[in-house]
Amino acid sequence: MNKFHKYLLVTGCVSLALALAFSTAARRVHAQTASSPEIASSDRELIAQFRRVEVASVSDALEQITGKRMYMTHRMQPIFTAKFAGFARTVQLKKDEGNKDPQALQGMLDAIDSGSTDDVYVMAVEDGDDIAGMGGLMGTAMAARGYAGAVIDGGVRDVAYLRKISFPVFATGIVPSTSVHHYRFAGAQIAIVCNGVPVNPGDVVVADSDGVAVVPKAQLQPVLTLARQMDFKEHSMYPVIEQMKSIVEAVKKFGRL
Repeated sequence: MNKFHKYLLVTGCVSLALALAFSTAARRVHAQTASSPEIASSDRELIAQFRRVEVASVSDALEQITGKRMYMTHRMQPIFTAKFAGFARTVQLKKDEGNKDPQALQGMLDAIDSGSTDDVYVMAVEDGDDIAGMGGLMGTAMAARGYAGAVIDGGVRDVAYLRKISFPVFATGIVPSTSVHHYRFAGAQIAIVCNGVPVNPGDVVVADSDGVAVVPKAQLQPVLTLARQMDFKEHSMYPVIEQMKSIVEAVKKFGRL
């Protein structure tokens, strides 16, 4: 065996060893990912599909399936144009004017640090139109943990910074105030009412330029299926309306308004 053949043999053995090592490492990473306590891949795919559907279609589908109004009012506005969807992580604040308890809001902070990817922070602030339920520090923590966004039935502040880090927030107003010494944490991952809509932990919250809607976890798949059908029909109607120059004929053709 000449030197060249020996070189090929050694190189081949090394390449095989490296390939086996990379294969083993890849299997180990895959196994760790599969057993991760984070959101399951099926849930991630569900959220990804909700992000591709218009909130107006979700709202219509909810009304047809549940017979209820599950969208928030026009007062719930974004601090910048945004579209997101995720699982509700709920927080309630109650008025406690003049309290000096340094731990009064600790549970609110703990709730943020308990969330992760694809969560939406949903907060109900009692009579909180002129109280900021969150600001830049809380938004930074949510962004770092991978939250999809936040929906606050109350005010928001530090808006310039939240826009800078591109963390989407819907709230009923922009105010400079604080909840410290005015409010007390009243619970997390509990049933709340946010801007008139009941929200439970694990419900899916969807938001875009048209507003915010909440999908109860028991109806996620049927609402998604119907909303996708509605989206498809509506998007198919645009070119037909342009071609026929008639919305009446397009509605007759597609049965969608």
